[in-house]
Amino acid sequence: MAQDDSGTQAAAPRVVLVTGASTFLGGHLVARLAANPEIEKVLAVDSRVPNKALLRRMGRAEFLRLDIRRPVIAKTIAAHEVDTVVHAATSIMDVAAHSAAIKEFNVVGAMQVCAACQRSPSVKRLILRSTAMVYGASSKDPAYFSEGDRAVREPTNGYGRDLLDIEGYARGLARRRPDIAVTIARLQAILGPRMQTRMGAYLSAPLVPTVIGYQPRLQFLHEEDALAAMERLTTSAPAGTFNIAADGVITMTQAIRRAGRIELPVPSGLVTPISGVFADVRSARLRSSQMDWVTYGRVLDNTRMRTELDFHPRYTTSETVDDFIERGASDMLISPRRWHDLEQRVVGAAHQLL
Repeated sequence: MAQDDSGTQAAAPRVVLVTGASTFLGGHLVARLAANPEIEKVLAVDSRVPNKALLRRMGRAEFLRLDIRRPVIAKTIAAHEVDTVVHAATSIMDVAAHSAAIKEFNVVGAMQVCAACQRSPSVKRLILRSTAMVYGASSKDPAYFSEGDRAVREPTNGYGRDLLDIEGYARGLARRRPDIAVTIARLQAILGPRMQTRMGAYLSAPLVPTVIGYQPRLQFLHEEDALAAMERLTTSAPAGTFNIAADGVITMTQAIRRAGRIELPVPSGLVTPISGVFADVRSARLRSSQMDWVTYGRVLDNTRMRTELDFHPRYTTSETVDDFIERGASDMLISPRRWHDLEQRVVGAAHQLL
């Protein structure tokens, strides 16, 4: 049993519906829930059919191909008497560049899901997969963002803006239907050897362009910890908003050197076009909405995750980067030992000059 902010008890899930089932996070979450014998039925929903390997992983889960932007989502929830809805379709942010079509899918889809939950007497819980992007990134940010903090520079476009609006719909649902426990998970940037993300591709480029004069503090969440956190939120989490992030931070330079890449400091206006040069190699072109993060970084306070949710990630930020390097398909150009030797030589030369 999970307790929400009002002190009432939210029953353990019996029939769970997960949107975004063709994505890594949504599909593997479905597989985990389907392996739980205490859950009677798991419905996997997406407008795209998952690949065959992912479908096999889903086991007894029932896949339903439908568009969440259509009223059919409400009919599906009613027909199966769904009591727990996990809106993970926003995980499209992992690889796709933001566009007007994606904004329409994110915003309209979330509106339909929230409206369907509001009309359904069977729904008792909604879990929303949000993102740390809602905090924005600026030079005036706090060292750690807690759940009650607002963005110093609020995102005006991209996924951050979409999720700010979507979180508003979820909180509106909680006000209109206080009997529905609404849980919002703000996941930090995910990194792992199996999951394709823009940051993973960025760190895999031979030359990694960075903003000259800036050293952003980064924090990552391992793909396995992201899945474990979403599973925990679905089965036994209280209502409310939670930062989901690993312990520790790492600087951009440290991450690049651990990955065995070469850092290329350039003026901020050149980072996006230069990153696009390597798009056909292994990197993904950075978008303007990501430039603030690449410049200033973003770190979340995970105290509430540990105390109220009682969730403890297996990997720290540094361990997440190391696992991405060790088990990923990225070959190092320069080993960490080589970087260390070069640094020692530079320090030694500087001492001689002094």
